[in-house]
Amino acid sequence: MLRGLWRLTWLELRIFLREPLGVFGTVLAPVLVFLALGRLLGGRVRATDPDAADVARDLPVVVAMLVAVGAILSLVAIMAIYREGGILKRLRATPLRPATILTAHVLVKMLLSTTTLTLMAVAGRRFVPAGAEAPWLSFGVAVVFTVACVLSIGFVIASVVPTARFAQPLGALVLYPMLGLSGLFVPLDVLPPGLQFVARALPFTPAVSLLRGIWHGEGWASHTGDMAVLALVFALCVALASRVFRWE
Repeated sequence: MLRGLWRLTWLELRIFLREPLGVFGTVLAPVLVFLALGRLLGGRVRATDPDAADVARDLPVVVAMLVAVGAILSLVAIMAIYREGGILKRLRATPLRPATILTAHVLVKMLLSTTTLTLMAVAGRRFVPAGAEAPWLSFGVAVVFTVACVLSIGFVIASVVPTARFAQPLGALVLYPMLGLSGLFVPLDVLPPGLQFVARALPFTPAVSLLRGIWHGEGWASHTGDMAVLALVFALCVALASRVFRWE
């Protein structure tokens, strides 16, 4: 089983790397955004604009969530393309177990997300002084955990998306409103009570809370609730996707 998993993961990674635009958009673009905004909102404005400094301190969290959203959208698109092209059906007919086939895609997304985060850490230490003292290792673990949990949402979306043409728009329609209500851009306390209730029930809200807390030096113990919610989202989405996922 493990041999088949690693071989399929390597194959999927090679297929992905053959598309330069995909590599740029998934790995390099978030790093460039991080560097550009970091230089714009970094040390030069810190002394004169405290609000800009606060935004700069949250930049890694913003980019990490964009990486997570990008991983989900990429997963949804690939699953839809594979289903429409009959690839999923042929893979299902192989001796590989369904869990092995889907896990290979998750591992590829996790590897790409880790690569992006590593590049952010290396570039951030050199070009963005505000992040030089940040707990990159703990933050990296938090990002990997978050991406692993929220990728399960992608399988649910991929289970119901009708065709590859609708994969990205439907995924964006589901994910970006959740990102907007996560507290990343607007504090939850300023939202109307009804929206606050909705926002706190969405999976991206504990994800942002966890990433922001770890990035700002808070301990893992203070975010046990966030991790529990994300783990519950993962379990529920995996259970739902296992029932409704379509191979053809």
